[in-house]
Amino acid sequence: MDGGIESEGGRGAQSGAHGRRGFSHAPVLLKEAIDFLAVKRGGTYIDATLGLGGHASAIASRLGSEGRLIGFDKDPRALEMASRRLAVPEGREQDWPQITLHNASFADIAQQVAGNSADGVLADLGVSSMQLEDAGRGFSFQAEGPLDMRMDPQSELTADQVVNQFDESNLADLIYEFGEERRSRRIARAIVRARPIKSTAHLAQVVSAAARPMKQPRGKGIHPATLTFQAIRIYVNRELEDLRALLACAPQVIKPGGRLVVISFHSLEDRMVKDALRDGARAGVWAPLTRKPVIASEEEIAENPRSRSAKMRAAERVEARQQGSHRSYK
Repeated sequence: MDGGIESEGGRGAQSGAHGRRGFSHAPVLLKEAIDFLAVKRGGTYIDATLGLGGHASAIASRLGSEGRLIGFDKDPRALEMASRRLAVPEGREQDWPQITLHNASFADIAQQVAGNSADGVLADLGVSSMQLEDAGRGFSFQAEGPLDMRMDPQSELTADQVVNQFDESNLADLIYEFGEERRSRRIARAIVRARPIKSTAHLAQVVSAAARPMKQPRGKGIHPATLTFQAIRIYVNRELEDLRALLACAPQVIKPGGRLVVISFHSLEDRMVKDALRDGARAGVWAPLTRKPVIASEEEIAENPRSRSAKMRAAERVEARQQGSHRSYK
């Protein structure tokens, strides 16, 4: 069977705030992710966070014509670019997998994929390089842009609504809960007093004035607006709710012996993944493959600074007859 892409609904080149521009995208922990997925020819694999298709392309190249790759992404722009990257390469017309792309959240995987059908699921969480580098998307505090932050441009809630309409108490609570920002009340008070806040640059200025840089080990200081922007983005996109749904449905979708690999970029995500795999191991659902999270090498960090905060955890779906024979790793 010839490989092909079936697109349903969308991390390369992209139209930015000032016209066409190129975006750099290096898949984080690529070799490690592929190794832990144990990709096999003829298998069915799900890239739950397609992005620009870096991980997906590496998976597809190993599947052959009998294999199948299923991709999910909320962002139709990302889906379009990934589709181009996953087009059948010259010379592999008879050796390329069937590819199906869904413009949907990975929280919907159980509705789109048959139970016990996948040999592996990969999720590379968080915001993509493309989204961060396009000022018009409103994700970055380092550029002038609208207060948007939506991964799915059709979703209703925007960062502007959170920043300019939420009351001070609720705003402080979400900055603390989703950003783990200890100065959340001071920051929320400053935001409310500065309303209306018109742009990402304006918001970053207000937050920076209210929260001076925290003392960090030498060379590890972060911008004072980092955690506030993280919190608003997570809230707007329901990122933790979607991750919780993915972790709940993964055992239903992945066949016994299949693998789940998750790459996270902050402690809230990593803690959820760690707890789910630990609890699943105790219940005889997962056999953890990573005693501690896998992190990027010094070489990868030098080439791709985004990988510095990446943590990868992996587990294997346990056969029913093996349940209870695996210990959980802490």
